Amino acid sequence: MPPSSESDRPLRIGVSSCLLGEKVRFDGGHKRDRFLTDTLGRYFEWVPVCPEVEIGLDIPRPTLRLERHDDQIRLIMPKENRDLTARIVSYSKKRLAALEGEGLSGYLLKRASPSCGMERVRIYRPDGHVVDKGRGLFAEALLARFANLPVEEEGRLHDPPLRENWITRVFAFHRLQSLWASPWKIGDLVEFHAAHKFLLMAHSPAALKDLGAMVAAARQVARAELRAGYEARFMAALSRIATKAKNANVLHHLMGFFKRDLDPPSRRELLAHVEEYRHGVVPLVVPLTLVAHYVRILEVAYLQDQIYLNPHPRELALRNHV
Repeated sequence: MPPSSESDRPLRIGVSSCLLGEKVRFDGGHKRDRFLTDTLGRYFEWVPVCPEVEIGLDIPRPTLRLERHDDQIRLIMPKENRDLTARIVSYSKKRLAALEGEGLSGYLLKRASPSCGMERVRIYRPDGHVVDKGRGLFAEALLARFANLPVEEEGRLHDPPLRENWITRVFAFHRLQSLWASPWKIGDLVEFHAAHKFLLMAHSPAALKDLGAMVAAARQVARAELRAGYEARFMAALSRIATKAKNANVLHHLMGFFKRDLDPPSRRELLAHVEEYRHGVVPLVVPLTLVAHYVRILEVAYLQDQIYLNPHPRELALRNHV
């Protein structure tokens, strides 16, 4: 499963419409994010969604907020004393059912929105005092319905490790869905798992072990159960951030395939770069580029198909900052 096969067409990504520059916000403005439109737009086909406009609210419109009423969180328009909870809940069910047919590989939400915020959205009392923080009602429904879909908030993409993690998950989910879309056999899943071995190791060694056991026992499990179990565990594993310590461990494992073929100075240089990365002196791209170079010139066949070496387009330069 070579990395070059992962994107014959742009990946379809759900997104809050305002992030693309659409003037759908309560004040008639937008929150265009140029990293999304100008950089990720070269690889992603955006599927814009604005729950507030799509439930029939005007542009511009009075502000909305989440309010706690007894044990329920409700979507309220305070200025007009309107409760829009039933409308957003009904809409979310229908809209998400439609999105199931869109072939999404990920979703990007607008932070702090009472409809789309993924976390830390303010929850008020009816008297206007903040009492808690939670999740927008559309985002809540989205995450419940698409439990394995890589979902993130646009604000968190300013954090390099979170940005690299989300985009890694998006491309991994796309590869996995491409596998399921084919008339796949157990051998295809074995190949998929083998290609992702070191990527999984960088995120969760424990999950790598569990998934390996699942694949080894695949013929004893019903196909639907196998697919559901593997996908859930695979995506949960990748949601863990690949730390410097885990990446350094993976780099040492990769080196084990060819270090005896290197002369002593080259071996010392590579080891030094790995330790510099581990201690935050250089980014991951430095030792990784050298590892990939030796994999290529030494023709280390097993590693040439490892997704870890190219989990997303190099042009995004994501590993220059982690």
